[in-house]
Amino acid sequence: MGPDKLEELLAATVQTAKSDKLLTEKHVERVNVDMTVQEKAIAFPTDARLYHKVRRAFVRLARKSNINLRQNYERVGRKVFLKQGRYASAGQHKRARKETKKLKTMLGCVIRDIQRKCSDPERRLATVLKIANDIFNQKRNDTNKVYSVHAPEVECIAKGKVHRKYEFGCKVAMVSSSRDNWILAIDAVHGNPFDGHTLKDSLKQVKQITGWQPLHAYCDRGYRGAAREITETEVHISGKKKKNMKASLWKWYARRSAIEPIFGHLKSDNRLERNPLQGKDGDRINAILSGCGFNLRKLLRTFFLPFFRWMFCRNFDHSGALIGLNMGETNFEMLSAHAF
Repeated sequence: MGPDKLEELLAATVQTAKSDKLLTEKHVERVNVDMTVQEKAIAFPTDARLYHKVRRAFVRLARKSNINLRQNYERVGRKVFLKQGRYASAGQHKRARKETKKLKTMLGCVIRDIQRKCSDPERRLATVLKIANDIFNQKRNDTNKVYSVHAPEVECIAKGKVHRKYEFGCKVAMVSSSRDNWILAIDAVHGNPFDGHTLKDSLKQVKQITGWQPLHAYCDRGYRGAAREITETEVHISGKKKKNMKASLWKWYARRSAIEPIFGHLKSDNRLERNPLQGKDGDRINAILSGCGFNLRKLLRTFFLPFFRWMFCRNFDHSGALIGLNMGETNFEMLSAHAF
């Protein structure tokens, strides 16, 4: 289907909320905008692991292409890789660097052997050859480095988190309504852009999905300077002092932080935390489907809430005493807790 078709599914959840008058134009007047990181399903990219994995991928493709390698280093490479991990874990970094250098030498031998014996490689082999050359030649402080063999589009993103200094994946831009927290737009963005440069596209996606233009957008300080490019929407950056504004305006500034628990629910309940889908389209598909799942949960709660209220009124009197139940007591307590 592709990410563009799945964006219509997100629009369908919004249209359902509009048809039931759960989402009105007044909800879209004020929106919250923020970005998070969607991590890819890859292992932590150490140099030793990258050298080992790309060499193994080369050996498998060479066998499929009937290329007889002079030496494939399968047994030796595995032993060296295990030794490198043990030395690094024990804090013996000089020995670990020595084993990493051996792995890099093995990779270089396999690359040169395949280049000699296959001057015109097939499509898949040519792709892995390019990735292997990039991994073999990249240095510590290079830009646009390769962090995964099967997902070369992965980027290293530092958001300043104390518990997680670097995250490997892509950024996700999201827009939610300040009232009732409906997800109005969500998409994955590659290239590790400045947050403010994505604001225009995010507001454009809101208008495309809902049909309404947001009048006020509340953002964090990562969007400073973005207001210069936006004319139809007034951009408010958090961080202003409370004493310098009216209480009615301060309420919406404080409401901006409501987007943070939405990211938490998307990651814990809707699979945004770790993306197993392939390629850049897979990143967009996973982000959009996470937004669809969040909106569908809100719709289901709204549809079943009258039933839970009816069951509560039927089985409890005004003082809260239990009258009688037609279902299990434990199940009903669980349902009433979710409903209220």
